[in-house]
Amino acid sequence: MRLEAMNHKKIQRIMRKYDLITKVRKKNPYKAIMKKRMEHRIFPNKLQREFNQLVPYKVFCTDITYIPFQGVFAYLSVIKDIASGEVVAWNLSLYLEEILVTDTLKNMRLDSHEGIMIHSDQGFHYTNPDYIEFVKELGMIQSMSGKGSCIDNAPIESFFGHMKDELDYMSCNTFEELR
Repeated sequence: MRLEAMNHKKIQRIMRKYDLITKVRKKNPYKAIMKKRMEHRIFPNKLQREFNQLVPYKVFCTDITYIPFQGVFAYLSVIKDIASGEVVAWNLSLYLEEILVTDTLKNMRLDSHEGIMIHSDQGFHYTNPDYIEFVKELGMIQSMSGKGSCIDNAPIESFFGHMKDELDYMSCNTFEELR
């Protein structure tokens, strides 16, 4: 028996001719609701590439980079003040887990986080509901780069580039030495 490709209109004609009816399954609305609730949220880009900030401790940018050493990777999370160029917090880990970015936020030694903007990319860590809640609890304003726009987070990307050029991290033998 040879199967031939058929146009959908021919199939509809045959179905009408023989009074054939198919039952179309509808999507489960509860599944869609659960998926929506589990999705990670993104935030609008409030920074809009305005990197010439004049007031320190008002606008921060953050990101994660990997550092290869001794055949493995370490992951460095950094928060940088855009106005002063100062690294206000950092955290280094052998594991790329959510606690890496939340601990970096905890390492910020500020009297108040209220009203400070923190700008990041749309990475998994920064769209995680737990991270979003923590930023909200601190009273910070969350801003995110557009998808695939590394230029939107240029101050921290530039910092990582210069850091990797200047530091001799490849000669580190232990994680503590790298730290």
